[in-house]
Amino acid sequence: MKICIVGASGKLGKYLVQHALERGYEVVGVCREKSVGKLEDFQDRITILPGPTNDRELIRKAVAGCDGVLTVLVPWGVQKYASGTAQAVLDYAQPEARLIFSCGWHITRDGKDVYSKLFLWLVAAAGWIARILRLVELKDQVEACRRIFASSTKWTVVRGSDLEEGESQGLPVWSRHVGDPILRSNRTRRVDFALFMVEALANDGLIHEAPAIVGCQTESALEYAAGQQAQVDS
Repeated sequence: MKICIVGASGKLGKYLVQHALERGYEVVGVCREKSVGKLEDFQDRITILPGPTNDRELIRKAVAGCDGVLTVLVPWGVQKYASGTAQAVLDYAQPEARLIFSCGWHITRDGKDVYSKLFLWLVAAAGWIARILRLVELKDQVEACRRIFASSTKWTVVRGSDLEEGESQGLPVWSRHVGDPILRSNRTRRVDFALFMVEALANDGLIHEAPAIVGCQTESALEYAAGQQAQVDS
């Protein structure tokens, strides 16, 4: 399988590269030119195309012939970076390619997600500060996902909980809506977020889904699994 990883040089992107190579995939990585050095450990095993990920011509070249595209939707700056990246991938990926996008829990597909007041306040505050400083534009990530949800391509939008570093705990579990009990722990290892995205390439059951994920060894995931087992045993 040949895949493209858009945003390959970031913390999540490097884990995506690692998982993909472990599976024997041919990898094309796209990252900003100033970040190419972060991929030094992989440079002899992947093809690196440097440039902004919302560069449509660069994305057209990068996704050519790829069976899957893994895209880290980062809303850098205030120049429609996330939506531009998403649109280019949607426009130029092969018709049958699996398209896997990453974002945060603040993205909602059907409006049925339930957020705490603290979570909503933090998102609003972070978005305001970042916009004032011209660092990121959270609303553009919302727009990017709106375009993805409206697409007829074989997309999956993986919504990550709070991320932490550490050894892999295994494939995260997921639910359709933030607020579901299984997600209460709100914690996922970054390496496992990447694992879920790579595994989604071969999981047609996730086509047109926006799974919200949590670590499989977190308290809420284990409590949910125990409850399910209890129901089976009763």
